[in-house]
Amino acid sequence: MPSRMGVGAEMALPYGMAGPELKEAMDLAYLTGQRPADVIIMRSDDTEGDYFLVTQGKTGQKLRILMRTEAGENSLGKLVREITERNVRHPSKYLLINKYGKRMTKGMLRLRWDKAREKAQKNALDQGDPMLAAKIGGFQFRDIRPKAASEIVDIGDASLLLGHTKQEITKRVYRRIGATAKPSK
Repeated sequence: MPSRMGVGAEMALPYGMAGPELKEAMDLAYLTGQRPADVIIMRSDDTEGDYFLVTQGKTGQKLRILMRTEAGENSLGKLVREITERNVRHPSKYLLINKYGKRMTKGMLRLRWDKAREKAQKNALDQGDPMLAAKIGGFQFRDIRPKAASEIVDIGDASLLLGHTKQEITKRVYRRIGATAKPSK
């Protein structure tokens, strides 16, 4: 189970089967709430002080995502720092690169995702859990974005992270959990 992400098995199992580049892509997608196309072009120079700067490709929306709080470095700050430190021997400024220093492309992400998901499905089937295998098979990399939004308690914070100007879009399209209710007794 990934240490940075509170996730369900449909995401945790492919994560466990993933190589380091895919794990980092999944972590970046989850922690920033961004689309796959925006995640693969994130760079080490997209930082400004305590902020990670994102310009969304689809909407052009600009975001400053905190990497540090009063308590210190948060999960995103730690991830960006670790990736940047590891990548220092390569000239590329992209965060997601392979062992040869080549930036991750859409096709590379897709190939790595498909392989990890297939291994996770096989693992679930080998453990006698066809329902979990089906859930894993239906889980796509792009589903990390709504998962991130659903796990943020405040809808306003979730909307900000996703770059939505209206909370209604976040509620309708991205929040995939219902309201929290207490039992009668």
